[in-house]
Amino acid sequence: MSDFAGFPEAVLDFYDDLEMDNTRSFWEGHRGVYEESVRAPMVALLAALEPEFGPGKAFRPYRDVRYARDKTPYKIHQGGFVQRAESTGWYIQVGARGVDVGAGFYAADSAALHRFREAVADERTGEQLRQLVADLESAGWQVGGDRLRTRPRGYDGDHPRIELLRHRSLTVGRSYGFEPVVHTPQLFDRVRADWAAAHDLVEWVTEHATGPRFG
Repeated sequence: MSDFAGFPEAVLDFYDDLEMDNTRSFWEGHRGVYEESVRAPMVALLAALEPEFGPGKAFRPYRDVRYARDKTPYKIHQGGFVQRAESTGWYIQVGARGVDVGAGFYAADSAALHRFREAVADERTGEQLRQLVADLESAGWQVGGDRLRTRPRGYDGDHPRIELLRHRSLTVGRSYGFEPVVHTPQLFDRVRADWAAAHDLVEWVTEHATGPRFG
């Protein structure tokens, strides 16, 4: 039986305050809130989803500021990820703006991006992806990802799937915001259903671009 009981309202207050005071002193003074109200529920949710989607990872709360202009030390949300292939899988995060879920591929090296575009350009596999994305959009998902402003080199600007070809990463996401369900065990059912709805997209990317699960 799942130990996940929802994300308590203390999560939202914690991240509201952290956005205002992103300092080590604030963090150390509220570490217990983070461990009990943020990280523990995320770990429990990922554990409940593991039998269907595989083991998940709760991301560390610390930002990598080595090359960033913004030197604030802590992330302003808690993310969780189940990796199906390199940079590919299912995502969830909770922060001051509530709960968001997502799926897709978040980055690709040059070889994976080349495979992705070849598969998009192919009539059979490209139309499969186009339909998967269209169905998710119709169901209320937002399509995102890093995209070129122009056509990728080697492809015509009037290609029937040019919008997909422009993607350097491809994600779909939806938000629950502050809906009451985020504070209840029923959030597990929502996330499970969402990730299942995006399963075929993740599998398409895994098969045609980023490869099987590592390790």
